[in-house]
Amino acid sequence: MPTLPAVTTIAQTIQLSLAPVFMLAAIGQLLNVLAGRLARVIDRARGLEMMINKVDDGPERMRHKWELRLLDRRMSIINAALFLAVSSAVMACIVIAVLFIANLGKFHIGTWIALAFILAVVLLILCLIAFMVEVRISLRAIHVRKEILD
Repeated sequence: MPTLPAVTTIAQTIQLSLAPVFMLAAIGQLLNVLAGRLARVIDRARGLEMMINKVDDGPERMRHKWELRLLDRRMSIINAALFLAVSSAVMACIVIAVLFIANLGKFHIGTWIALAFILAVVLLILCLIAFMVEVRISLRAIHVRKEILD
């Protein structure tokens, strides 16, 4: 007759899975921030697209086109960051599930679990780098134009 896992075994597995669970919570917050930024960028791009048709050729139209290019680049970077964050979250979930499966089934796959967690962290790092790049790009559009300040 198969024996049920001991409560201590389950408790230890839950303790081991706390780091990936906290990581999932952080990724959730990051996804919220990225989605908010993407929504604002899209709204600004739509507004500029409507304004650009009302402006004659000249410096104002060129500025709108420049900002639209910038917004398009930001959208691409935010989408990449979202993909990396979701990929990291999926890997963290896999780590949690495999921790329980390995512990309950007495499988010795600690190296694979560690590699999966490292991959989750690397994906999160790449996401944060993309976020940092997007923030730096966004700063280009928020400065007051020099011709206005003169």
